[in-house]
Amino acid sequence: MKPSVIVWDLETVPDLLGFAVANDLVGKPETHIREVLGNRFPKHIYHTIVCIGALVAHRESDHWAVDALGAPHVGERTEKQLMASFCDKIAELKPQLVTFNGNTFDLPVLRYRAMIHGVSAPGLAARLYFNRYTEDAVDLCDILSSFAPHAKASLNELSKIMGLPGKPEGIDGAEVERYFREGRIKEIADYCETDVVNTYRIWLKYELFRARLSESEHQASERCLVDFIGTRLNRAPHSQRAPEVSGVGDRTSAPVGKPTSIDTWVADLLNKPEDKRTASLYELLLRLNLNMSHLDEAREAYVRRLGLR
Repeated sequence: MKPSVIVWDLETVPDLLGFAVANDLVGKPETHIREVLGNRFPKHIYHTIVCIGALVAHRESDHWAVDALGAPHVGERTEKQLMASFCDKIAELKPQLVTFNGNTFDLPVLRYRAMIHGVSAPGLAARLYFNRYTEDAVDLCDILSSFAPHAKASLNELSKIMGLPGKPEGIDGAEVERYFREGRIKEIADYCETDVVNTYRIWLKYELFRARLSESEHQASERCLVDFIGTRLNRAPHSQRAPEVSGVGDRTSAPVGKPTSIDTWVADLLNKPEDKRTASLYELLLRLNLNMSHLDEAREAYVRRLGLR
């Protein structure tokens, strides 16, 4: 089996029922439970998983090839099913896991929630995923800061300073609970997916930095990501739905599509509902050679299509 990697991220909201059970508040009004919980960030055990975003890739001789990208969420299946499917994929591939702040948050939350729901996850014991200083689970936030709290950067800061798109406007981790309460779960999943793609691209740069990828291999890996996302959009241009797969995806390589002009991509973007354009814009930027210098050209095309110039 070729070496594989799963880059992943959780989006969560407070588990009010769990907090009530643990603090003798069962039967109390939700407003009272929230008052007791307070505005502080809840303990890991009091988080419930809304979605699990993941990118699966495997190593070819001269690049990393993307096999799947998606963010299954509780609008499609239960939290237990999300975790069981994700852990089954880990058991199947025995991959290197890559996160941003995963050792501090995502891994412990996943383990707590799996135990709470009685999920059997032998795949998580196949490698030393819970050992902070191994290569089995790479936490880029920890590694790039040399495990020094004062040296840590946020994913958005690091993405933007490296020339990557960063997080989409209009939503961040602090807004996830509000989106969830408003029923906007698919938008949370789209947001989670952008975090996963940013994390993957930072990991590719880290592999380049430590000479595990040459410059040409790094560029080929980025092109593969572009082609995968572009092909997914070409197959379903008016849908933002992540592919329905077991866990986070089966290995289905995406063929390279024909080059598409910026005007064509912008026209497709304008055909989408306004509230769906943020995620589409992110994928558009990825498709445009992953280069923020294309922003001006894309903006001009957008203006032309609106008939303003």
